[in-house]
Order: sequence, then structure tokens, then C-alpha cells
Amino acid sequence: MDSQTALFQQHRQRLFGLAYRMLGTPADAEDVLHDAWLRWHAQDTDALDDPEAWLVTVTTRIALDRLRRAKTERTHYSGPWLPEPLTVDAEQPEAQLERAESLTLTFLVLLERLSADERAAFLLREVFDYSHAETAAMLEISEDACRQRVHRARQRLREDRPRHAMPNVDTQRRLLERFLQALQQPNLETLHALFAEDALHVADSGGLARATLHPLHGAERLARLYMQIARQQQRYGVRHEIHLLNGAPALFSWCDDTLVAASWIDTDGERITAMHALRHPGKLARLEAVTKAARSASLH
Repeated sequence: MDSQTALFQQHRQRLFGLAYRMLGTPADAEDVLHDAWLRWHAQDTDALDDPEAWLVTVTTRIALDRLRRAKTERTHYSGPWLPEPLTVDAEQPEAQLERAESLTLTFLVLLERLSADERAAFLLREVFDYSHAETAAMLEISEDACRQRVHRARQRLREDRPRHAMPNVDTQRRLLERFLQALQQPNLETLHALFAEDALHVADSGGLARATLHPLHGAERLARLYMQIARQQQRYGVRHEIHLLNGAPALFSWCDDTLVAASWIDTDGERITAMHALRHPGKLARLEAVTKAARSASLH
């Protein structure tokens, strides 16, 4: 491996983590890294004073362009859009990425509330720990403008934090297990008790699978929805497993040998405050392949 390639590989994990947090899909993050590599390969790297800063700057700017296009395209997306999970348990090489709060699906959903520029500034400053001056240089803006973007991003995220608390993995798993038991023995009262009164349900199908096309609010509506889903799942013999997605527990739903849903929760530590259901066949296909590969490997 030549020195230029070795240097890129040295920073690849950090660059991928940045691109993934910017865009919310592993495939888009890989495309960003591919474009960054092509620019890096064409660069006279010996003339660079700070190769890492150059790589982070280029990766950020490519990701920003993609995110702006994606936000425009998502205005035509059928129903809500949810990020695509990166890691299933710890079988993938990408699982070596830090299991910080900033990698959870709950946090990625929160990031969707930010503008593209706010998201980039916030991630560089608050997650990747670059100074305001360094972040401003990477984004080609003034340091004051950088501080304003980071401040606005913090405010927006803080407004939603009380609702989307980040309890520990054991708490999330315990609530998911109670939810799974309620699905297996569906009872309206039991389901209702699991949800906060202002609980939210969001499903991402892209219009390609059966799912609610608008967010639902309220424990009563969610309980009735999942009563209906539970009965349908029993009719079709759907089975469930709990796996880790991006470091947090999630419920996998299988019909025969096909993954038909992956769901994760937000919680206040006692009840479910939000249920996110990934139903998009394309997003589920990668999770299905990775899960089956991990299962096969464990048998050998």
C-alpha cells in the first residue's frame, strides 16, 4: 500500500462516521468517501500541512452538497423518512465506530430537524471536537457565523431532548421486551400502558410497503394500531428478534425468511415516547443480508 492510500485509510473511519451522520445512510456515506478518495488521489498530498483537515473539509463539503439535494428529493418521498441503520450487533467492521450517543438512530432522527449547514457545523464542533475556528475554515464561513449555526443547532436539539430521553441500553431492552410480550398476547390495556400519553409513531415505507403514511400521536391511537398489527402478525406467523442497531436495541420482525420491519423506540425511562418502524424494503434488505450473514458465521 502506497503512503497516500495508507494515509487515507488511517482517517477512513473518522471520515465515514462524519459522512454517515451527515446523510443517515451507509450507501450515501460510502459514495461520499469514494468521491473524497478520487479528489485525494488527484491531490499533491506532500504539499499539505494538515492532511486530516483537508480530508475532513472535502468530505464535509461533498456530504453537504449531497444532503442539500437529498432534502429536496425527500419533499417528494412518500411518507416519513427515517435513517438507515449502520450496524447490526457487532459483526460489521463499521461497528468499530464509536458507540456514542451521536451514532444512535434516535440522535440521527433529531439531526433531521437541522438545516444542512447547521448539521455540518454542529457535527464538526460538538461531535468531532474541532474548534469554532477550524470548523469555520472547513465550511468557508466566518467564525461568528459558525458560532451562530452551532448555537441554533444546540437550541433545536435541546427543545426535543426532554421528549427523546436517552436512557441506557438495558432500559430500552426491557421496554422492548415488554412491548414484544404485548404483541404476542395482544391486549389494548396492556399496550396502552406501555406508551406515554403523547407518544408518537413514525413508519418509513417509501410507499413500497404497507405502513402509516403520516405520524400518529397519542397512546390510545398507538395501542389500537399495534392491536391491529399484532393480529395481522399472528395470522401470518411473524416472528421477532431483538438486535442492536447502532448500539441500541431494536425489534426485528420476520415473515418466513424475509425481514419485514425493524423498529426502535425512544423512551423517558418508564414508557415509550416514540416508536420508529422501518418498513422500506430497500433499507431492510441490507439489514436482512447482514443479519443472515452473521447468523451463518456463528454456526461455523
